[in-house]
Amino acid sequence: MQKKKGIAILGSTGSIGTQALQVVEAYPKYFDLQVLTANRNADLLIEQAIKHKPNTVVIVDEQKYKKVKDALWDQDIHVYSGQESLNQVVEAEEIDVVLTAMVGYAGLKPTLSAIRAKKNIALANKETLVVAGELITKEAYANGVNIYPVDSEHSAIFQCLAGEFQNKIEKIYLTASGGPFLGYTREQLKGVTKEQALKHPNWSMGNKITIDSASLMNKGLEVIEAKWLFHLEPHQIDIIVHPQSIIHSIVQFEDGSMKSQMGLPDMKLPIQYAFTYPDRLKTSFPRFNFMDYPELTFEKPDKTAFPNLQLAFNALERGGTAACTLNAANEIAVQAFLEDRISFLDISRINSETMDRAEFTSSLSIDACVLADKDAREIANTLI
Repeated sequence: MQKKKGIAILGSTGSIGTQALQVVEAYPKYFDLQVLTANRNADLLIEQAIKHKPNTVVIVDEQKYKKVKDALWDQDIHVYSGQESLNQVVEAEEIDVVLTAMVGYAGLKPTLSAIRAKKNIALANKETLVVAGELITKEAYANGVNIYPVDSEHSAIFQCLAGEFQNKIEKIYLTASGGPFLGYTREQLKGVTKEQALKHPNWSMGNKITIDSASLMNKGLEVIEAKWLFHLEPHQIDIIVHPQSIIHSIVQFEDGSMKSQMGLPDMKLPIQYAFTYPDRLKTSFPRFNFMDYPELTFEKPDKTAFPNLQLAFNALERGGTAACTLNAANEIAVQAFLEDRISFLDISRINSETMDRAEFTSSLSIDACVLADKDAREIANTLI
């Protein structure tokens, strides 16, 4: 029998993290859970630790450390807190795969630490590649580390490329559901509420990603992520709106042939594939039936009503710290929208104005990313 894979889940209390735990739990012969981490959700982290018994847990919020430590005192579990612990815990020898399921810019440093410790990455934190794709991919190559995409769209592209690595990609098509406001004009978007924006038609996700999906920023970030994952130029990446979310993405090769990956919307499948690649383990997930979907439809995204998508393409074309600036502004704007401090349309306005005002550096380094992130957050906050 093959050795169990040691798994670390960064962000275990979020949507991806909780689904990843379901995958690990379903295959006890294949996976050995080593690490669980959470930012602030101490209660759920404690519950997960008692149930799944990892070797180590990290609560990033140091004020919650005593609560977690006291709750797990009689468990054989190491408990740490703070950002530095998060960066260090991924280096443990027993870990084979690190799932980065944290939300936002916070995923950058621990992902980099894991790569430098030569751990394969199951990447659900798209912001890591958005902010520092050039640096991350160079580090992965230098350390012989594989990055397995967990986003359903990028997992789909990755699956379509299996057995095709010697064949050149002409184009990829990332599919988008269109979110809850598909078909809305800019005028109609003026009055939409947070509650409406959080009602995604097909996917169950955390609040930040759900709002990004509603504004199409999520798709914009995925465009930037795809460039680095698959070594593409901006003109090789296109978006098609596919409301049923059955075709998860498409690869077009130089001979004109196209391959797509299909299935019912369920994030556990790309999580599991990232953990088990190149193997596929039998699942009990519901199966797709063509008769339930007699029509699959496609349309162009509306970049006028949803300008975040064009902002992402602009950042990709510009390079340097542009994508880092856009990501930071968007994190601030989305949080303000979730707190009812700005309107839905203000999100793209703040993103655009921050891009115009922020300092731009063409050469990328971790220090440049840190400065660009800080600068953009300060500007975005003044625009709210």
